[in-house]
Amino acid sequence: MERVLVTGSSGHLGEALVRTLAGDGVPVVGLDRRPSPWTAVVASLTDRDALRSALRGVSHVLHTATLHKPHVGSHSRQEFVGTNVSGTLAVLEESAAAGVRGVVFTSSTSAFGRALTPVPGGPATWIDETVVPRVRNVYGATKTAAEDLCELAALDPGLPVVVLRTSRFFPEADDRDEVRAAHDDTTLKLVEFCHRRVDVADVVSAHLAAARRAPGLGFARYVVSAPPPFHRSDLAELGRDPAAVLERRAPALAALLADRGRPVPPVDRVYCPDRAVAELGWTPVWDVDAVVARVRDGGPPRSPLADAVGAKGYHDSPTGVYTR
Repeated sequence: MERVLVTGSSGHLGEALVRTLAGDGVPVVGLDRRPSPWTAVVASLTDRDALRSALRGVSHVLHTATLHKPHVGSHSRQEFVGTNVSGTLAVLEESAAAGVRGVVFTSSTSAFGRALTPVPGGPATWIDETVVPRVRNVYGATKTAAEDLCELAALDPGLPVVVLRTSRFFPEADDRDEVRAAHDDTTLKLVEFCHRRVDVADVVSAHLAAARRAPGLGFARYVVSAPPPFHRSDLAELGRDPAAVLERRAPALAALLADRGRPVPPVDRVYCPDRAVAELGWTPVWDVDAVVARVRDGGPPRSPLADAVGAKGYHDSPTGVYTR
């Protein structure tokens, strides 16, 4: 990669990408509507003049800018369409016009929508690239619409694009009141590394791997999550007794929770990143055993890069647990 444009450079992933690229000596330009030390161009995604200027000499684009799920209650559907759909279209069209060799689009496992939810009392769901999304909210709807624009751009005008559906990597507390009341934050995040969480450091390495492979792939879509210790054959038991499965498949975590006197939270889905590992040459580092070891050593359940980026929140005024 000769020169990289990162959109959303003031956000969690955007900052982590700019930090990493700059630290590796790669020329990088950050674009965001909010100023930050990691943002060189302060502009909206739909500001075509600013985009064209930022794209000069750029070989790869990492498009992370988005309205997120926590904005569903504070932003209109039209605002979601403006940022997530129209903004993505602008990035794709201007990237193609600038001769960019590859774009990586940061999507979300929220794009799967209602397909993530198992039958009450039934087995957990296994989520990979074969699962068909079923819309749940405007966030997922606009992410899947943006993914379709990415696929269209790969067909015409032939812009290589890789879509990464990332699982949760934010450091903020869970947004569900009943879950926070039943389980402490460290326990929740540790167990999530078994089935629905990924560290931002691994999300960064997945984006860089996808950028390198994009020209050869043309278009591809991947699930990006920490490698689960669970197997498909565990799904029924996960729905009934996740603690028993955890003791068998992730004994280091089960022992840590027992030492801490913490119950095991429910496990309703398992994200499978096998295709991303195989086809992108991506090697995730922060699996459940790695984060358990860090907690055992007195650290938090996340990487040093995640510590450095910190919690950013999503709103400027109080709106709940996501506010900082």
